[in-house]
Formats: sequence, structure tokens, C-alpha cells
Amino acid sequence: MIKLLLLGLILFLVTIIPLYIFNSSSPWPSFRTLKTINFGKTTCTIFQGRWIWYPNSCIKFGRPDTDFLKWRWKPDQCELPLFDANQFLELVRGKSMAFVGDSLARNQMQSLLCLLATVVYPLDVSYTSDSRLKRWFYVNYNFTLASFWSPHLVKAIDTDPNGPTYNRLMNLYLDEANDVWAAQIEAFDYVIISAGRWFYGPQVFFENGKVVGCHLCLKNNIKNLTMLYGYRRVFRTAFKILTGLENFNGVTFLRTLSPAHFENGEWNRGGNCIRTRPVSRGEMKLEGDDLELYLTQVEELRRAEREGKKRGLKFRLLDINEAMVVRPDGHPNHYGHWPHENVTISDCVHWCLPGPIDTWNDFLLQMLKMERY
Repeated sequence: MIKLLLLGLILFLVTIIPLYIFNSSSPWPSFRTLKTINFGKTTCTIFQGRWIWYPNSCIKFGRPDTDFLKWRWKPDQCELPLFDANQFLELVRGKSMAFVGDSLARNQMQSLLCLLATVVYPLDVSYTSDSRLKRWFYVNYNFTLASFWSPHLVKAIDTDPNGPTYNRLMNLYLDEANDVWAAQIEAFDYVIISAGRWFYGPQVFFENGKVVGCHLCLKNNIKNLTMLYGYRRVFRTAFKILTGLENFNGVTFLRTLSPAHFENGEWNRGGNCIRTRPVSRGEMKLEGDDLELYLTQVEELRRAEREGKKRGLKFRLLDINEAMVVRPDGHPNHYGHWPHENVTISDCVHWCLPGPIDTWNDFLLQMLKMERY
């Protein structure tokens, strides 16, 4: 049953996303912004390190191999404790946590659900039948966990909802909130926000209700702008929403971009991710548009930090960059679909459960501990 559940989670991730989010073959950069964590009398930058062989784990779902499970993240300066579900639940007792973003945000939330399931199962208290908007309640801990589907973070309108998923034109209102999450987020104590691969698709940008330009829209009467133009502004708007909510007193974590690892071709031209172990430092790096996206979101977080201080709000960087860039082995590849579906495009964007993505929640746990001091 657990095996089927985990496979189902991966399958669900890949059934509701447009294919153009796969449109990048370059993984992540050497640039990093580090988070120092206190371990007793010492400090440690947990985001800088390497993967070490750790064979004491194995849960199998669709992939025939399991070696990708047998690695753990080792920061250069310390040991990163294994995830302690009891400790996590005690830290969030009486609190609430929301993941805001696309299917990779949900991927992290599902990882967390699985990790916490070693202690207790939550109640599904979702207020809608829409599977993209989930809410779970841990009764014994009075802890609410929620996921808000908002891949562009701001108000977005699909101009052709029934059209092909790989080239849908989206209207993005760069200065307007997406009320799917913005109308409810004020009550949450912790917000993990992220966005990325949806911005590779065609978009028309609106500001103050008027068209200001577009990316890949192929309209001669609209000014061509880069996707970075929209990307910067949606993060600025999202952070502005959080700082502007009168009763919001939560901690916001920016989870940095998650790397795709297509090799042997582009995502739609036979690209796959068939490696079975991590690569060494420097063997893969971020470049081009992916690097610019990463730098842009970090810059906007720093801007939000400055604004947030005026209200006593905290903005934190959950930087998965260095850990995940070297894990091309951690994706479902073509095992992210049921065999009878006959899907030929590999999934080298999402992450296997369990797998390297669980480390994101190792990081999150340590950062939550720091917020208590």
C-alpha cells in the first residue's frame, strides 16, 4: 500500500503540469547564499557540503534500482541530523505551515507528509475537492499543513484552457495577488514559497491592468520582454503581499529553484535522467537563464528582508542549490507514469519519494529549530 501511495504521488505530480516546465537541461550554480546553523558551540553552513554513501534506507516504488536512496547530505563543517519527525511535530505544535507554488512545492509537502507518517497520520481537512489545494490537520499537535497551487504566484489567466499543455499562453498580472493563496495566507505561521519552470512558457505581462510586454507570445504589436522581467516582478509582488498583510506575523522561507537534469537530448527530444548515483562537485552547474532565475529570486528575497524588518517580519533562504545540482539520479525518469499510459517523455524535474528531496525537509527542520532561539 505504501509503495502504491508513493508511486501515486509521483504520478499525480506529472499529470497536471505543462510540458514546457521541462525546458532546461542545465543544472544549478556554484553561486550560493549560505545559512549558518548553530550546533551547540559551533556553527555550520548546512547548504554547503557533499553527498556521502548511507545505505541504511530503502523504500521502493516504481524504479527497479534503489541506490539513489542510499546517500545523505553531509555539510562540510558538521553533521546534518537525520529528520526527526517527533522533533518536527513538537516544533510546530499549535502552528500552521503553507507551501505556495507549483508541483515542486507540492513535491516537498508530500515528502514532509511521508516523513511525518513515521509518527502519525493527519486528517484530510481540505475545504475543496480540488486536489491542488490540500489541507491536513495533525490532531494531537494542533498543526495544520497546507498546499496552495500557484505556479506563477500572481494572478494568472490561461488564454486557452483546453489547448495543448506545452505552449499555453498565460496572461500574468504582475502586480496583482493570486487570491488562491493570498486571501488565506495571513493566518499561517510558516510559509514556504517557490516558483520556477512555468516561466519558460509563453506569457503576456500586465501591470496596472495594461499590457506592458510579453515573453514568447509571438505578437508583433506587443513589446518583447524576457521571462526575467516577469519573474522578478512576481516575487516582488508576492513578498509585498506578505509584508502588507496587517495580521501576518509568520516566517517566510524562499525555497530556491529545483534543478532539472535532462541529458542525451532536450526534454521533448529524447532527454532522460538515467544516472544511478550523484555526480561530483563541479561536474554539473547552473548557467544561462536558470542561473539568472536563481540570482533574481535571491535578490528579491534580500529586498523583502529589508522591507520585512520594518514590521518585524522574517524572510529566510532555504537554499537547495548545491545539494540538488549533483543529484541527477533522483528523478523518476520514465517511472513517473503507469506503464499502460505509454508516456514517452521522461520526468527529470520532479523528485522520487523517498529520495533526495527529503533533504529539503532536513534543512527546513534545522531552520525551524533556529527560529525558536
